[in-house]
Amino acid sequence: MSQDHPIAKRRGRPPDEKGRLRALAAARDILMSEGFGRLSMEAVAAKAGVSKPTLYRHWANAQELAMAALVADTSAETPAAGATAKDRLTAQIEGLVAAFATRRGRQIAMTLASADPESEFTRAFRNRVILAGREGGRAILETGVANGEIGKPQDIEIMLDMLYGPVFYRLLVGHQPLDEQLGRRLVEHVWICLACRPE
Repeated sequence: MSQDHPIAKRRGRPPDEKGRLRALAAARDILMSEGFGRLSMEAVAAKAGVSKPTLYRHWANAQELAMAALVADTSAETPAAGATAKDRLTAQIEGLVAAFATRRGRQIAMTLASADPESEFTRAFRNRVILAGREGGRAILETGVANGEIGKPQDIEIMLDMLYGPVFYRLLVGHQPLDEQLGRRLVEHVWICLACRPE
């Protein structure tokens, strides 16, 4: 069984950051206005004014691009420079919640619930949402440890599960809403569990 990776390293020329951002914006526009079924690499390339090879340097397929577009820059408020690790983590999880609270996000969740676990769609969700989100959270926690905001978790994998697990559980099971306060509450509870603040 192949191992998933949140970001695949690809050979070739260095990625074009401006082209990547235009592609994400174009993909998000298509996703929100026309739906997942109408999003293709060809359509995004044409709308963004970039080449298909540029897209493939960042994303393996249209499913990965759709997932990246859904969760890109979704936080209502980006933390200011010098923000604490707690603020950055809260903003990241709030952005994730906001993405899947949209109509398109809910539609993607319904598709995921019935998808083959080894389908390209499910792999894209795992790589571009779950694993990439966890790696972002890991980096934020490590920064918090390094600058003395928090103590080092005994098991960082469990801590990441505690942070992101409830989001995806609510998303796929639907027993509780993905409300705007969820991200902040999750981070608050993790901070308490770790007794993070130094004395």
